[in-house]
Amino acid sequence: MTDGWQDLGSVEALKATPLQEVQVGGKKVALSFRDGAFGAVSGVCNHVGGPLGQGTLEGDYLVCPWHYWKFHRSTGEGEPGYEADRVPRYALREEGGRLLIQTQPESKRHKTPHAPHRLTLAGERGDGPPRVLGISTTAMTEEHPRYSTSEALLETALTHAAEAHGAETRLVRLGALKFRNCEGFYSKSANACTWPCSITQMDPADEMEQVYEGLVQWADVVLVATPIRWGAASALYYRMAERLNCVQNALTTHDKVLIRDKVASFIITGGQDNVQAVAGQQLGFFAELGFVFPPFPYVAHSRGWSAEDMENNVRYVRESEELHAGTRALVDRGVELAQRLRASSACPAKIARGGRKAHRSS
Repeated sequence: MTDGWQDLGSVEALKATPLQEVQVGGKKVALSFRDGAFGAVSGVCNHVGGPLGQGTLEGDYLVCPWHYWKFHRSTGEGEPGYEADRVPRYALREEGGRLLIQTQPESKRHKTPHAPHRLTLAGERGDGPPRVLGISTTAMTEEHPRYSTSEALLETALTHAAEAHGAETRLVRLGALKFRNCEGFYSKSANACTWPCSITQMDPADEMEQVYEGLVQWADVVLVATPIRWGAASALYYRMAERLNCVQNALTTHDKVLIRDKVASFIITGGQDNVQAVAGQQLGFFAELGFVFPPFPYVAHSRGWSAEDMENNVRYVRESEELHAGTRALVDRGVELAQRLRASSACPAKIARGGRKAHRSS
């Protein structure tokens, strides 16, 4: 390194790789070669620090591998329409068959101010009646609805919450929402899985926002209802659960507890057995999100593996006062616990999780 220039290596060797990440003065730089010319810009994306040098080239634009933000490979400017959002660019020169780069950038980074997503703007929970959110994970044809045993018990629970506790209630039917599958940003880096979810930030039509808002900002008590499908919760439940990784990951990356002093309970029904395994997964998963549970946190019904007569199963749930009474009692326990939690504020806003930390991006 001489006079503020660093030798990157042989020009001919560097031409062989269209895009690569190099270290310049301890900083990551995205070095590209296209149409006979090199380009060099900061290798750190403006969004959440994704590695531009590990991304892809689309024409003259670098595409961040984390969330697909684009920057010109030579000028550092954002894609058309976002030119003001730019990363620093570096000067290059060829000398004696070697490629040299200026160790200090020629331009400065500029992040265009963006209005915060509304999911980040929640204030403190004020006074008011308890709030009970029901989430139905049953799938059915919207135009031709059928009787759902799990959703029927959930509706009993919400009605009881309103009548017996003066609660505000909401019902979210996952089957009626249009939301994308988790796209595995966490598999690229823990820091690539953001709150709010990157998909929700990029796609205004993604209706998973209703679930996020309900769980994180609105509800005091959450009731999740699922049928048993081949011994497990429904596919819609797992689709939702994968998209909730961003809630738990806020703890992994920033020690930030998004769900505090909230109660979760479960309604599990099916023509097949395996109630305890379904409940165990749900309890473990919702505990990782930050929820707490009342005594006896689920109501369940199954007629066992050999009961293939679903008509009788539906009739039993519809007519069983024991099941509906049990569901009402489940709501009572959840609301009572939520009220005690609201009075005590037991959970801290930040908490360290030893052994589960993510590497911070520089």
